[in-house]
Amino acid sequence: MNIVVLVKYVPDATADRRFEQDFTVDRVEIDGLLSELDEYAVEQALQLKEKRPDDEIEVTALTVGPEKALDAVRKALQMGADKGVHVVDDAIAGSDYLGTSLVLAKAIEKLGAEKPVDLVITGMASTDASGSVVPVMLAERLNLPQVTLASVVETQGDQVRIKRDTDAATEVVGATMPLVLSVTDQSGEARYPSFKGIMAAKKKPLETLSLSDIGVDAGQVGLEAAYTAVEDATARPPRTAGEIVKDEDGSGAQALGDFLASKKFI
Repeated sequence: MNIVVLVKYVPDATADRRFEQDFTVDRVEIDGLLSELDEYAVEQALQLKEKRPDDEIEVTALTVGPEKALDAVRKALQMGADKGVHVVDDAIAGSDYLGTSLVLAKAIEKLGAEKPVDLVITGMASTDASGSVVPVMLAERLNLPQVTLASVVETQGDQVRIKRDTDAATEVVGATMPLVLSVTDQSGEARYPSFKGIMAAKKKPLETLSLSDIGVDAGQVGLEAAYTAVEDATARPPRTAGEIVKDEDGSGAQALGDFLASKKFI
């Protein structure tokens, strides 16, 4: 079985994130890491491999992004993925969901040329954009069924069954591989890379691809081809000091009530 798990390099939420001059997110000069929600996708791929040792399952971690995005693939390899693929090209910068899904789909098609891809696993969303639409777009481009937002994943043969929790009920959805699967942060705690895994990752195969390698024209992706773009942005104002209410003469409750009323909290 051939599994491709998508991993995204995102800006560290604790870092001082900022825009480039064209109002795209700076992904080069600031610290980044593997999107936490994608760690659950890697975990599910590894669990499937461990549960079915006789199936000779190979897990490939695939990412699209700048040079530093390789760190996301390395983390997946350290967790236990078998090999990594990094699609990097200057023309990709500024791509929206449509452009990103195109690059991912073409990369997956290339990976499946020698050995068909049975399962594409993704996180429920990225922690930077939180769009949750790339798995759906990817399934459409690959002409595959999709089972998304899984909190529980079960497989038997080429059948996949998931449980999806909604506000009103828990849904059970099934499909036949090949398919696209996205998992939530309730699907199982992601493992930490062990020292053995970190050392083993250094010897695992890692392939770098350009747009030309996967058959994508530069004019199809990037900011110029995007259907959406940020035209302006204003820096968040610094936090101001809060107001302290003192209750020295018994008027504190009234002062607090007046404050909450002025803010329309009560």
